[in-house]
Amino acid sequence: MASLKSAVAYSSRLLTTITHQTHVVYIKRSLHVSRLPLFKPADGRFIPFVRQSSSAAAGAEKGEDSFLKWFLLLIPATTFGLGTWQVKRRQWKLQLINELHKLTAAAPIPLPLDPHELKSLEYRRVRVRGQYDHSKELYILPRSPVDPEREAREAGRLSSSGERGANVVTPFYCTDLGITILVNRGYVPRQKISPETRMKGQVEGEVDVVGVVRLTEIRKPFVPNNDVERNRWHYRDLEAMSNLTGAEPIFIDADFASTIPGGPIGGQTRVTLRNEHMQYIITWYGLCAATSYMWFAKFIKRI
Repeated sequence: MASLKSAVAYSSRLLTTITHQTHVVYIKRSLHVSRLPLFKPADGRFIPFVRQSSSAAAGAEKGEDSFLKWFLLLIPATTFGLGTWQVKRRQWKLQLINELHKLTAAAPIPLPLDPHELKSLEYRRVRVRGQYDHSKELYILPRSPVDPEREAREAGRLSSSGERGANVVTPFYCTDLGITILVNRGYVPRQKISPETRMKGQVEGEVDVVGVVRLTEIRKPFVPNNDVERNRWHYRDLEAMSNLTGAEPIFIDADFASTIPGGPIGGQTRVTLRNEHMQYIITWYGLCAATSYMWFAKFIKRI
C-alpha cells in the first residue's frame, strides 16, 4: 500500500513538472515570436520576418527542383551515348565477320611448321597431304552441322533447332612434313558417331586435305569439362588432345571439298559471330526517346 501511495505521489509530481515546463516553453515561444523584427516597405505595411523565412524556403525548394531537373537529364544523355557506342560496335563486328570470310575463302598455302607463325594464321586455309589414323578418333559434341544462314537467324537464342551429332577429330600423318597433326574431318549425326556405322568413309592411304587453321579454346562458362576417359570433348584443348593421340598441337578444320563419301561432312568452321548490336541499338535509343519525352513533359511542357 505504501508503495502504491509513493507511485501515485511520484506520478503527480511528474505531471505537475511537465505541465509547468510546457507553460514555460509556450511563454518563451510567445515572447520569441513577439520579438521578431518587422520590416516596413515603401507602402507603409509592416511585414514580419516569418514571411521572409517562407520566401527563403521557397527559394531553397526551387533550387532543389533545378538540381533534380538537370540531374535527371543524365538518363537520356547516357542512353544516347550507349546507343551510339553500339552503332560503332556493330560496324566493327561486321568488318570482323567480313575479314574472317575472306580468310576462309583465300587460296590455301602449305602448312608452316613454325608455331609462332601458326598463331597468326587462325582461319587461314592450308594444304596438307598424308593419311588418317582412324584408331585414335576423338569426338567433339554435341555439335550441329554448320549452316551460316540459320545461325545468323538464331543468334542470341537460348536454344536452336536442328539435329545434334559430333565433330570427328582424327590424327593425320603429313607425309610431306613428317609430323602428325589433328584434323577435324567434319560432322556426323548421332547415329553415325561410331566408326562401324560409316566404314565407307574410313579412307585408307594418302589423301590431300585443305583445311582452316584453328587454335586451342578456353572453356567458356557453363561448358562442361572434357571427359578424356569417355572420349567426350566439349571444346578444343590442343594440349590434352595432342598428349592423348601423340600428335603435334596443330589443328585444322577440313573444308567441304575434302569430304570423303560416306564419311564426316567437312566445312564445319563457324565464322558467324554473334551480332546482336542492332537489338542493343534499338533498346538504348528507345530508352533515350522515352526518357527524353518524360523529362520534357515534366520540366519544359509544364512551364
